[in-house]
Amino acid sequence: MRPPPFGEGQRIGLFGGSFNPAHRGHYMVALYALKRLQLDWVWWLVSPQNPLKDSAETGEYTARLAAARKVATHPRFIVSDLERQIGSRTTAETLERLQPVLKRGRFVWIMGADSLASLDRWNDWLEIPAALPLAVLARPGYSIRALAGTAAIRYDRERVPSSFPAQLPDLIPPAWSFVPMPLRPESSTAIRKGKPVISPARSAP
Repeated sequence: MRPPPFGEGQRIGLFGGSFNPAHRGHYMVALYALKRLQLDWVWWLVSPQNPLKDSAETGEYTARLAAARKVATHPRFIVSDLERQIGSRTTAETLERLQPVLKRGRFVWIMGADSLASLDRWNDWLEIPAALPLAVLARPGYSIRALAGTAAIRYDRERVPSSFPAQLPDLIPPAWSFVPMPLRPESSTAIRKGKPVISPARSAP
């Protein structure tokens, strides 16, 4: 396993996903997390195969990795094939295998509100908030559903106020925060289907 280089104790966001394809919306989520959480790095972890999606939805890995690298052009973004290196198929498995790495820094998992809304359907999902803090970024049409979902309710007492998300990398898990941000119209599903991008009517509160 060859993780990206980083300094001991640095603040690092792990931004996982299929990225099929990566787009400007992903870039803005990562950028917003970088600034609001006061991170040193954001690692984009391109998933070899999402077990909740079929191979047609996930797409060919090498092409997705290359596309993500074209999108993630910020000097503090690193696109990594770490999950393929360790042979991981699930987020819980990835975090378990990364424990020696996680102990060397202050890590946080970056996810969209759509992911939090469905987190209870992920494999071994309780192991994810137990492994590291979670930063949940607003997504169009999902924020209310996510905050009323199984995961949010179960970990309600561990929620950090949205005004203080920069605390997350320093906290002992479980800990999570919902981070409002200007909503983005891009969707990987819509892009694959060739649908035009329509600007949202308003931003998140």
